[in-house]
Amino acid sequence: MLDAQITAAILGFALAGAIFYLVRRDHLHGPFAAWWLMVAAATLILGMFPALVIWLGKLTGINYAPVLPIIIGLSMVLLRLLKLDIDRSRQERQMRRLTQKLAILEQEIERLRNPAGSPSGDAKKID
Repeated sequence: MLDAQITAAILGFALAGAIFYLVRRDHLHGPFAAWWLMVAAATLILGMFPALVIWLGKLTGINYAPVLPIIIGLSMVLLRLLKLDIDRSRQERQMRRLTQKLAILEQEIERLRNPAGSPSGDAKKID
């Protein structure tokens, strides 16, 4: 059992170290780093204190306590995926609005370049 605790502790510390490294190199930004640091802390705590898993299993009514970290981990992954989908939908909506605004601005520029009385091909270009 001690080997599993040591392995979990090493994984937790390695994950935390990798997160700090990525933040320092500006590959991972603040809110994402906080999320992953919570994952590293949970890995470290649940791995170092296996009795906590058993206690949480009894508290939640799960008969086979070792499945609890798997359920929690899967739930966290699903929540993270949901947040990513929400963020992506928001970004796509912003992109669509920006594209529409750009088209309106390009049309306005074209209208200003071509006075109302002259055909579009005969107008002098403004550079």
